[in-house]
Amino acid sequence: MDHKMTIAGLERHLPLCPLNENLYIGAFVIFGDPELTTAAAGELLKRAPEYDYIITAESKGIPIAHEMARLAGNQKYFLARKKPKLYMTGVFEVTVRSITTEGEQKLYLDRADAQLMAGKRILIVDDVISTGESLRAIEELVKAAGGNIVGKMAILAEGDAKDRNDLIYLEHLPLFDKDGNAI
Repeated sequence: MDHKMTIAGLERHLPLCPLNENLYIGAFVIFGDPELTTAAAGELLKRAPEYDYIITAESKGIPIAHEMARLAGNQKYFLARKKPKLYMTGVFEVTVRSITTEGEQKLYLDRADAQLMAGKRILIVDDVISTGESLRAIEELVKAAGGNIVGKMAILAEGDAKDRNDLIYLEHLPLFDKDGNAI
């Protein structure tokens, strides 16, 4: 089963994957799809508020954040990592629970990046917003760093995320029942 949709003017077929025996999600994976990445980045930039830096979470948000930064003039962007790296000069840490990742996970931000973020307008970007847990974790990191969140954007708003009035997105991705019907 799959779900056909048009994203940034491009048709894609998203395979349906079970979360449990009654609930399926459309698997949206932007990795390896530069055509869609560039098209979606351009559309998101048209809708973006003024910002100084973009931040995203590791890992599926990286292609869209990178392409948005490139299209906007090769701007620096930040990455909330799933594990601290040896080169990080200190870390901020928050805990997150995502529907696409089993169990609890943490996100980390390098203190050097946090210092650059302080007092700046920060745009949070991701591939898909669903429950909003990853988004909440990034918001906590930005606030801890002293950044000012000016917008939250995603390529797709999944399920009830479409009803959020604080989210800018390109398309709605419904949830599905076991027969592949949108719910």
